[in-house]
Amino acid sequence: MINTVTIFLAGLVLLYAGGESLVRGAASLGLRLGMTPLVVGLTIVAFATSAPELLVTTQAALQGEGGLAVGNVVGSNICNIGLILGITTLVRPTRIDVKLVRLDVPVMLGASVLLALLLIDSRVTRIEGTLLLLGLVSYMAYTVYQSRKAGRWEQQEFEESVPQEHSTILSVIQVVGGVLLLVYGGKLFVDGAVDIAASLGVPAAIIGLSVVSIGTSIPELATSIVAAVRGHSDLAAGNLVGSNIFNVCSVLGLTALVSPLDAGQVTWIDLGVMLAASALTMRLMFTAARIERWEGGILLLGYLTYLTWLFV
Repeated sequence: MINTVTIFLAGLVLLYAGGESLVRGAASLGLRLGMTPLVVGLTIVAFATSAPELLVTTQAALQGEGGLAVGNVVGSNICNIGLILGITTLVRPTRIDVKLVRLDVPVMLGASVLLALLLIDSRVTRIEGTLLLLGLVSYMAYTVYQSRKAGRWEQQEFEESVPQEHSTILSVIQVVGGVLLLVYGGKLFVDGAVDIAASLGVPAAIIGLSVVSIGTSIPELATSIVAAVRGHSDLAAGNLVGSNIFNVCSVLGLTALVSPLDAGQVTWIDLGVMLAASALTMRLMFTAARIERWEGGILLLGYLTYLTWLFV
């Protein structure tokens, strides 16, 4: 058991290091290539912070652990809202960008509803994975179109949060190194999670919904807290919303193309919590210009209650 936990923790450390390297390198590289901040934030950074979920989900699918794979995505989306947005708001009340409310939050809720519908038969097939990816491509195309209207002040604000500290070559090295760390870390992380689930007699899906989802959400947690401390809590909210969209459309879509997924022990209660969290986020963002600390406390309390329910 000690060796299993060691492998699991080693994978977690590598996932964090790989995610951090990939986020920094990819964001800096995107800005150097002249991409607008909105496109960088909702594409490169969002995809980079979702990379641990992608690697872990793919590894789980290849090992026949579909429940762990689906549980990781559902659990990560719940974790992003309940744990990470909750903590970020407690650090600093979260400002809401009107563009986030008009487009990205409704898309996040729509992606969650679509995933619930696809899992009616407890499977995600290759055709359904293709549908998810097509939805992502449409969303990305519209985002690129809208980004052409971005102002210079948005560019400056984003560069303050993702400064170009290194050369282009070093940025590329960070991206490549981050991917390599994620691949190896993802393998160790999944192996450790499956072994822990087996030794404790807990279904792999439950581990995916809890321990694995928290572990793979560490890049989002670190990025969001740093952004909040620097006074860019609105960017933190955008990163979390974009990450949730990528988790459903990109992570599950690509993984289902590699290997069709069986939802395993992921239940309608888990999907209902994900939908409720997305709907609550949309409600909070539509009713005010920011999310207050007490509302962040409610999100965090709700997440802790959900975790308690999982293991009781």
